[in-house]
Amino acid sequence: MTELAKKRPEFRNINAFTDLPTYRLPVAGIVSILHRISGLIMFLLLPFIVWMFDSSVSSEISFAKFNAAFNVGLGFVPGFLVKLVALAIIWAYLHHLIAGVRHLYMDACHAVSKEFGKSSAIVTLVLSLGLTAALGAKLFGLY
Repeated sequence: MTELAKKRPEFRNINAFTDLPTYRLPVAGIVSILHRISGLIMFLLLPFIVWMFDSSVSSEISFAKFNAAFNVGLGFVPGFLVKLVALAIIWAYLHHLIAGVRHLYMDACHAVSKEFGKSSAIVTLVLSLGLTAALGAKLFGLY
């Protein structure tokens, strides 16, 4: 290697304070981290998901209360916040599903390469965010 060519920095032991602000994570790494975060969100919001399902199918009166929770709110929690939590669940489910299908496809077809990893990660992000935006628009009454 000549002196004119710059050597890329090697990160062997990453220091959280000095190296992480300048470290560029690849798109596949971002999708992997978001896959873990979406799984955690779904796990933590599982009681809310169970409450939503139970109150929506129990009776007509409980469904009316469930519907009012999104418009008026739940006691001291405003309806807008209930919709935001539901939107977080929608994103977490969609992202976790699409990223899981991506991982299953890569495992089944042995499609492990940098190019495929990057392109499938971009498709995963676009699909999950696009579907979340469409369902979020429906949730907030834009159509």
